[in-house]
Amino acid sequence: MLPLNEIMNGPIIVQNQYCIEIVDRLKYTKYCLVSMIDVPREIKVENEVEDFIRKSKKDYRLCTTCGGPAIVPADMSMPKDSDIKLKMGENTLHVSKVQARYIRQVEMRMLLGYLNYCDRNGIEP
Repeated sequence: MLPLNEIMNGPIIVQNQYCIEIVDRLKYTKYCLVSMIDVPREIKVENEVEDFIRKSKKDYRLCTTCGGPAIVPADMSMPKDSDIKLKMGENTLHVSKVQARYIRQVEMRMLLGYLNYCDRNGIEP
């Protein structure tokens, strides 16, 4: 693993107890190599999702719903200790350990349910 303070042109690799994060500064793409699941692999986060979380200045959680994976504010679905934590600027996207087994990429469509809820109820996302 590379030291966190090492400056480099390519990806930055950070390891914690939940996952190994690879942040490619040139492409502004974040990956998480998930070690808590049966077969370790990476989860890509779409740039639009990361931009949304940074702009909203809130923590979010990717959790399980009857309609599939959904991203909602952390105050609507409390993060768990077993969640995989992905830093998005000053904020965090908590990925449910259950969902981490099945998803390959965190996509903007996972936010649509929450955005539709906000629109119907006149709430600012």
